[in-house]
Amino acid sequence: MEDMTLLLAMGAMLLVIGAFAGVLAGLLGVGGGIILVPAFFYAFSVLGYDSPQLMQMCLGTSLATIIVTSMRSVLAHNKKGAVDWDILRTWALGVAVGALVGVFIASSLRSAALQAIFGGLAIIVGLYMTFGQSHWRLGNNMPVGVVRAILSPILGFLSVLMGIGGGSFGVPTMTLYNVPIHRAVATAAGFGVIIAVPSVAGFLLVDMQVAPPFTIGAVNFVAFALVIAMTLITAPWGAALAHRMDPKPLKKVFGFFLILVALNMLRKVAGW
Repeated sequence: MEDMTLLLAMGAMLLVIGAFAGVLAGLLGVGGGIILVPAFFYAFSVLGYDSPQLMQMCLGTSLATIIVTSMRSVLAHNKKGAVDWDILRTWALGVAVGALVGVFIASSLRSAALQAIFGGLAIIVGLYMTFGQSHWRLGNNMPVGVVRAILSPILGFLSVLMGIGGGSFGVPTMTLYNVPIHRAVATAAGFGVIIAVPSVAGFLLVDMQVAPPFTIGAVNFVAFALVIAMTLITAPWGAALAHRMDPKPLKKVFGFFLILVALNMLRKVAGW
């Protein structure tokens, strides 16, 4: 009976998390992972599954949801002709290699180290969302050659260490190199698939010592199923809201909120 009560509590928390992540993803155009990872962490901690491997499960489960949401997104964007397949084709190998390296590193680190990495990178993402300007440029065309060979694996590597798809790092990278924002968002959904598929395959092989029911490797399938179900329902609501209001101020507010979440995670790592 106690196990059933715990499972019901976990289900209720995950439904709320999925609904919230879907609305924000649709409203602000941010990837669900940036919301899901800290939400999973706090939910599973409250439910008693805290362990030195907890962040691995949060990353693996978040990336599993990104396979579905990114594939759905890239297909929808492709119908509108917004995906730049040339960028995806030329960046895919480097991004995938970086993702696999990210899984290898993440699987060898304890939860506290991954919390610190997530917190530090989330602050950078939050600062860019809050203070970034659309006119900032590093170049007029996407980089090729050595620069692409360096940037593409870094994009995949950092995304896996945060349990996110291609949006948080891919969109800024592309817009800084003069890719129009709508094309960058559409193409970044493709990055999400390239990042998530190999990384989830790796996370399924991780040996978890403490995990909720229905967990394989570092992927919890209860969380995966419930979050996917809710985000598919609520993401269109967020997208509809985005058409009725200017999401730019809300994006800045969310960036500030993300910074606070990251600082709180770093505070816990420091033991304060």
